[in-house]
Amino acid sequence: MTSDTDQTEPVSERAGQPGPSEQSEQFEQSERLRDLVVGARVVLWDFDGPICRLFAGYSADRVAGELVDWLEGLGLKELLTQEEQVHPDPHVLLGAVNRRRHRSDLVADFEERLTREELRAVATAWPTAYADPLIRTWSALDVGLAITTNNSPRVVSEYLATRGLLDCFAPHIYGRTQELHLLKPDPYCLNRALSAMGVAPAQALMVGDTTSDLTAARRAGVPFLGYGHNERKAKILQEAGAETVVHSLEPVLRLLWETAGPGPAGT
Repeated sequence: MTSDTDQTEPVSERAGQPGPSEQSEQFEQSERLRDLVVGARVVLWDFDGPICRLFAGYSADRVAGELVDWLEGLGLKELLTQEEQVHPDPHVLLGAVNRRRHRSDLVADFEERLTREELRAVATAWPTAYADPLIRTWSALDVGLAITTNNSPRVVSEYLATRGLLDCFAPHIYGRTQELHLLKPDPYCLNRALSAMGVAPAQALMVGDTTSDLTAARRAGVPFLGYGHNERKAKILQEAGAETVVHSLEPVLRLLWETAGPGPAGT
């Protein structure tokens, strides 16, 4: 974004039009996106973020707080550091408890409680803009689709069923297992998907919105498309090394329409 006080910028940029350098960068980004999208035989989707905002209407902060309260009721709150006790992401808490009580009944109970909370959140989840038609378009073009997520596969299946999208992915839904040390950024769920679908990593594409998604894709050797719905999310991905980041899935959808032939009427 240009500054109103920068008097050295070109007139075209001050007027809100991209200058030559920005046009060149936009062209390069467009070509990178085309290469990623058109070359993919299989697309591995993260779930919470690229497909929906799972906790849009059912606060993740609240879920994390209730899980901490549950641990406190068991006299086990000290398993978490002070920072973890106020962390807004329940998955961070799950990982922390698992590291300190690996393979224990406590970890299994914690994971099941989190799964129940995720299931409650499905009813008020917000679909990510353009995700549904993008999924259907890729599926119609015979591109294989899989979910690779740290959420419970039960939750993913429930959400996809409510959107009429389950058949686009099933049976390739690879979510949280009892082996919690294998959650992303470990590439375990990506490797499971690639193996089951018989595709080499270079022929796949991962769509993700976090640095753990990016790291997992790198470790699996899978090209990565970052989804950052706001400037902060996009900047985090870019600073972590993601070369191609989109703020919306719309350009991906339009690219598929362009490469597949004439788009729907009115597009």
